[in-house]
Amino acid sequence: MAQAPTDPSSAEAADPEESSPNMIVYRKIEDIITRMQDDKTGGVPIRTVKSFLSKIPSVVTGADIVQWLMKNLSIEDQGEAIHLGSLIAAQGYVFPISDHVLTLKDDGTFYRFQAPYFWPSNCWEPENTDYAIYLCKRTMQNKARLELADYEAENLARLQRAFARKWEFIFMQAEAQVKIDRKKDKTERKILDSQERAFWDVHRPVPGCVNTTEMDIRKCRRMKNPQKVKKSVYGVTEESQPQSPVHVPSQPVRKTTKEDFRKQITFLNLQIDRHCLKMSKVAESLIAYTEQYVEYDPFITPAEPSNPWISDDAALWDIEMSKEPSQQRVKRWGFSMDEVLKDPVGRDQFLRFLESEFSSENLRFWLAVQDLKKQPLQDVTTRVEEIWQEFLAPGAQSAINLDSHSYEKTSQNVKDPGRYTYEDAQEHIYKLMKSDSYARFLRSNAYQDLLLAKKKPENEQGRRTSLEKFTRSVGKSLASKRLTGLMQSS
Repeated sequence: MAQAPTDPSSAEAADPEESSPNMIVYRKIEDIITRMQDDKTGGVPIRTVKSFLSKIPSVVTGADIVQWLMKNLSIEDQGEAIHLGSLIAAQGYVFPISDHVLTLKDDGTFYRFQAPYFWPSNCWEPENTDYAIYLCKRTMQNKARLELADYEAENLARLQRAFARKWEFIFMQAEAQVKIDRKKDKTERKILDSQERAFWDVHRPVPGCVNTTEMDIRKCRRMKNPQKVKKSVYGVTEESQPQSPVHVPSQPVRKTTKEDFRKQITFLNLQIDRHCLKMSKVAESLIAYTEQYVEYDPFITPAEPSNPWISDDAALWDIEMSKEPSQQRVKRWGFSMDEVLKDPVGRDQFLRFLESEFSSENLRFWLAVQDLKKQPLQDVTTRVEEIWQEFLAPGAQSAINLDSHSYEKTSQNVKDPGRYTYEDAQEHIYKLMKSDSYARFLRSNAYQDLLLAKKKPENEQGRRTSLEKFTRSVGKSLASKRLTGLMQSS
């Protein structure tokens, strides 16, 4: 890979798409970075730090960057400033000099600003040959300072096998660049080496780190508009002497034709026909869901008898697991059929209702398939055959009603049994129960009685209390009359 020029700012991007989402973000980040490096307006202090037997030039600390972000961008939360700084570092605008992980730490860790030449806004798309030249060059330089990491050594070996035929050319490029680098000032060479390393940390990150270039919106747009692709070769030249990095288009950009516009119109029409939900509808659904479940969230609504997450009292969980459901618990069954099925008591009540309608085989089949998914692998084949004989085989004891398509597909799946053999049949039965049986269950007397079960004792208690009050009042009046009669007789 060719080395950056002395003045990196002299290299300009070749007509970047300013309107692309990535470019808009890049410009905002670059505006912040420019203000950080401006000494006249109070930028981040850049200094040379003395170390043991050496000097570390042009560095800033992570704490200085965080403090500058909080002061100049009106950020009150320190965590928010660290998050913003990490996003900037992930794009390679700021990088640590001690490791390859592009994150920002609020401490004395030393960071360095990336040269504008290496900024992502230049739309570089480096290839593996460029990476091979860079790694090969690293092996020729000072090993104490630029020794390859384990993952880099593995990448170098893999690239050497992939480019076996042109490895001599790659080696010559790396050797020529090393000769040019040795003629530069030691301090300048140290800074440029770290900036070049940070560039590859963005485009070839450490295993386990997020690659910010993988989900590039700009690349996705180019895939849909191949005539607009502007590929570039980073630093690979076939001349005897390496040149400065330039953007060389692989093919001349042709003019847009009528056919291109027709394709674009067709693509836009397809996008218009796509089923999309309005943001207002999504928000309404989210609000309705929140309001429906708000009384069941102990973090929002105080729980009775107490919140087990706060008081360490497990009484609430014991009530929820009891076989005598509360009115609130029964009310929740009416939200959806999933609420009934995941509650053991609700599931039993629903099964009893289906038995009264002579359709309990549907729920028993659904439960059997759910249990099949949890079976050990050695028992799956046997269990699949048992379910088939009980519910689907000709003359089955508890035959279920399947449509022809689901039955044929299930019949084929049974020949190669697995945990998800009955997935289609289960989905069909679920829809049948949801559209028919579940609606009738909510209207049934059994469910309504459970829903009102907790109200009756309260009403009876109220009636008993009123009767007791009446009895007491009558007793008091009789006692007072007797007392009056005794006083008169005396």
